Amino acid sequence: MQNKVIAYDSTLRDGAQAQGVSFTVEDKLKVVQKLDDLGVGYIEAGNPGSNPKDLVFFERVASLKLKHAKIIAFGSTRKIGVRAADDRNLKSLLSANTQAVAIFGKSWDYQVTDILRTTLAENLAMISDTISYLKSQGKEVVFDAEHFFDGYKANSDYAMQTLQAAANAGADVLCLCDTNGGAFPEEVFQITQKVIECVDSHIGIHCHNDCEMAVANSIAAVKAGAVQVQGTINGIGERCGNANLSSIIPNLQLKLGMDCIPASQMHNLTGLSKLVNEIAGVPFNEKAPYVGGDAFSHKGGMHIDAVNKNPISYEHINPEAVGNERHILVSEVAGRSALLAKLQLIDPALTKESDATKRVLEHLKALEHEGYQFENAEDSFDVRVRRLLGRSQTYFKLENYHISIKEPSLDSSNSKAMVSFLVNNQMVNAEAEGNGPVDALDKAMRNALRDTYPAIKEMKLTDYKVRVLDSNLATAAKVRVMIESSDSECSWNTIGVSTDITEASWIALQDAIEFKLMRSAYLAQS
Repeated sequence: MQNKVIAYDSTLRDGAQAQGVSFTVEDKLKVVQKLDDLGVGYIEAGNPGSNPKDLVFFERVASLKLKHAKIIAFGSTRKIGVRAADDRNLKSLLSANTQAVAIFGKSWDYQVTDILRTTLAENLAMISDTISYLKSQGKEVVFDAEHFFDGYKANSDYAMQTLQAAANAGADVLCLCDTNGGAFPEEVFQITQKVIECVDSHIGIHCHNDCEMAVANSIAAVKAGAVQVQGTINGIGERCGNANLSSIIPNLQLKLGMDCIPASQMHNLTGLSKLVNEIAGVPFNEKAPYVGGDAFSHKGGMHIDAVNKNPISYEHINPEAVGNERHILVSEVAGRSALLAKLQLIDPALTKESDATKRVLEHLKALEHEGYQFENAEDSFDVRVRRLLGRSQTYFKLENYHISIKEPSLDSSNSKAMVSFLVNNQMVNAEAEGNGPVDALDKAMRNALRDTYPAIKEMKLTDYKVRVLDSNLATAAKVRVMIESSDSECSWNTIGVSTDITEASWIALQDAIEFKLMRSAYLAQS
């Protein structure tokens, strides 16, 4: 088995075919730079024959000074009955001025006769003519043998003829495509092995994920001898997606010991994975292997105790190797070991058997019974523990609040909140209008506290989520409110639970402000 595998990224072309994904030119340029920083070998960035936006992109990407990656323009074989030199799409492909190009052609006889509606011989000529012409123009050519595995299983002789036609025409890499995503790893391994025995060319692999086998199939092909592996960051793509490079790269490099990207750049993988989904507007999968927020999160008490003794007990790699981090989740099932690690950040003298540790654990279990869930709102947990241990300052105390809602409203400010706080033993009253009761309450709180605590002026609410905890109780059900707040330095998450959505929101808002003030005080002291 070879020691080096070339990572070939097609996020900006194949990934852009995912439902709801659309990259602007600026988006593409930003992703190209990050992929190059990671160290991938090729970036397939678009089809200049398909839309004007890609032509603009290729003009601009030429000015980037890339350290590792070659930009690839993507297109198809010439049209039926047209000379390659006269084919309009091939002219567009050449206008991209990339050093390398990728060409896809049919390798399944059914696709040739029933979809293209041409002869098997003409398809071979289309492959040969296209690649010969592009080679004559000085291009490095990757031939994507579309539907190769289905084609091989239906008519292995013809599928091999398509590869041989591409090889004879000078293709630098023959990429075997599981276009329908229906192959299994043992099939991919065996067929890739046979191809390598019969064709004297570099072999690549391009898998789709329709059977959730894309990563396994890609690894199988590499084990069989493929030297180039195609995929997208986080596996984004049409239908069920593509082979996920965020898993393939560390699997090859950290598990199989192959050179795929520079070892010094592996720690950037998690950050890149999150950035790509953010730019694409796709929710990030926190359960994703290697890069997900949950990939190295531990909640069960026995697991946490073991991980604290030695992380290899429940972690297959060091999370820092891919730029991720370990999370010890605070919950009712976490046990004293997990809780102690959190508490010792506040009071290093605490032990498992300390009365304070037992008291906090019981308090935590009671809160979770009420519907609190601190594993995604540990900043609320931190605030509450400090209160319970007497390690927090009382910044303010709510005396009362009143909210009125005006419906129908002629403008966005349909709610008004009036609040009364006890601050430094003095009563402070304030009011504000807002777009809904929570917005009004948030603004009124800030109006009441900002003169005493100027730090909250830079706070902003960045996310707000509500979950009904028991839908069987209808409007009498408890709700859990999760709030994300941020300032110029960081973001933090807080939680509130009540049968009244406004009260739940107030609880979460109060924790958010207290956390900000605690953090500001700590930074000022340090």
